[in-house]
Amino acid sequence: MSSSQAEGVIRTIIREIAQTCLSRGQSLSETLIAFMVKAVVLDPRNQFNVDRTLTKQDVQKLIELCVDRLMDQTSPTLNTIKMQVYFDMNYTSRREFLEVQQKVLQSRLPSLSREITDSRAKTREDLKSLYGKIVSYVIQRSNLGSATDISTVRETTAALQSVFPQAQLATFMSLLKQDKEQQLSELALIVSGIRLFNKDSRKGGEGIQNLPAVLNETLPAAAADIESELAGCERLAWQYTALLEKICERNECPVHPDLLKQALYNTRQHEAFLRLILVGFTVRESLIKSLLIYKRRSSCQPHFTALASLWTGLEGEMLLLSMLTNVASGLRAFLSAQSLLSPDQVELLLHGLQVQTDADRCSVTAERVVESEMSSCEWCFPESTAHFEDVPLQYKGFCGFTLVKNNGFLLPGNPKIGVLKHKEKYYAFSSRSAAYEFASKADEFIAAAVEMAKRQPELIQLLQLHQEFASVTPYSEMQSGEKLLVKTISKSDASMQTETHPLETNIVKSYEWNEWELRRRAIKLANLRNKVTRSMQTHASHMRRHNSTQTFLPKDAVSQTKRDGESNVPKAQVYLSGLRGGTNMMKLDLTRAVDE
Repeated sequence: MSSSQAEGVIRTIIREIAQTCLSRGQSLSETLIAFMVKAVVLDPRNQFNVDRTLTKQDVQKLIELCVDRLMDQTSPTLNTIKMQVYFDMNYTSRREFLEVQQKVLQSRLPSLSREITDSRAKTREDLKSLYGKIVSYVIQRSNLGSATDISTVRETTAALQSVFPQAQLATFMSLLKQDKEQQLSELALIVSGIRLFNKDSRKGGEGIQNLPAVLNETLPAAAADIESELAGCERLAWQYTALLEKICERNECPVHPDLLKQALYNTRQHEAFLRLILVGFTVRESLIKSLLIYKRRSSCQPHFTALASLWTGLEGEMLLLSMLTNVASGLRAFLSAQSLLSPDQVELLLHGLQVQTDADRCSVTAERVVESEMSSCEWCFPESTAHFEDVPLQYKGFCGFTLVKNNGFLLPGNPKIGVLKHKEKYYAFSSRSAAYEFASKADEFIAAAVEMAKRQPELIQLLQLHQEFASVTPYSEMQSGEKLLVKTISKSDASMQTETHPLETNIVKSYEWNEWELRRRAIKLANLRNKVTRSMQTHASHMRRHNSTQTFLPKDAVSQTKRDGESNVPKAQVYLSGLRGGTNMMKLDLTRAVDE
């Protein structure tokens, strides 16, 4: 079966699951359903063979299992998976979010920018209309007010005329299209900076929100709310950990240990997401300080371009703050697992027990790993490893030994007792004995942890185990007599191409490797130091200018007559007599006649 056919079958399965859940009153996203399909297939208890063809019975069984899991609204596992899918679909990093917002802002300008750059205005009315379009472009690009507000248009026009008067439109129209677009962007930044500076000087700026004041007011309040919610989440995680560590071992807990572990997964996942959101709340304070410094430079001309860029950054921070607040609020819909036990029940069960925080567990250094006892393994310690705090720990810092031995119990590890380095990966443990046990059979424990994640799919995201599921091994063999329906694709063709020039060319044409050429240049520069250049002009020459003319080059021409003609006359002959004698001379013409 081809790849397109397999994808079509998968889409059909997802669509049928969605319709079944919708008929039962639950509208679920395709992303959540696809994740649940993968989780059901990976679970070895369901005995699906992913390397062979699926039968029609397997497909029906897969649909039923997925529907049952998706309709179990009391399952902490389902709530955790929903939380993970919701966060992945709604949260973006600061850089990606600001890039998307910038693209959205610029998507409203191409048509107006094209009208400006392609304009061929000639008359006075056309030039006036073109200048108005430039004003509208500046307003929409800066996002400072509405282009339909008369006061905003007047203020923007006045600021634009101070740096780009209407008389310069002819020069602007003679530029290339790329140069026009660049100049429009520069004008938008400069005019925005002028308007912001005028607002601070109380000379305009109507309709411009005071973003620094708003951020200084809303950001601490929002961060305080997240910190308070995070503190409550951490406290509940510590209490659940203490219950699982002590009471559940004695079978004295009114809730099944598996449900309590799933509730702990939900709490730990919520804690991780809140920490990530709290990092996003940390707006760079230097951005606001720099903006205030620029706005207070009333004695000299401020850097309007830098001022506008900083203001754009503050607008992005406001949008980012709104997005993070909405995401944090949306996570609260998936915390029903945290109410598995009432606060009174938790306090009663914890009576006489000391609840340790994660920091308390990491502060214990008495059970430190003795490296000589496990010399075959490589260990990392705080005093011997550079940047020890930044070492990426597997399982998000939880103890891998406890995870496997106690059937999925998440117990924070203590890196200070020693971190195991195995196959370029780092593992932390809760005690020295756990470290020794794990190090002696590291590969077996790692494989067992992967199997644990297959049974509890929320651990894949929580413990960052995505790389472990790049390839899936079959769980069982096919039963005889079953019809073939879907065959998974285990191999596919792939191609790749390297980039022709991964780095930009940097050819310095003035570079010279010859030492003597460099000496010649040095002598030439030294001689120029003693030279003086003079110029002068007269009253008759100061109005002269260079002129150029163009002529047509000469060409050879030839003409020819029909026939050649010639003529000849007799030679003139004159005889003079009487030259020696008297004074009478006789002249006799002896020339022949023409017709002779």
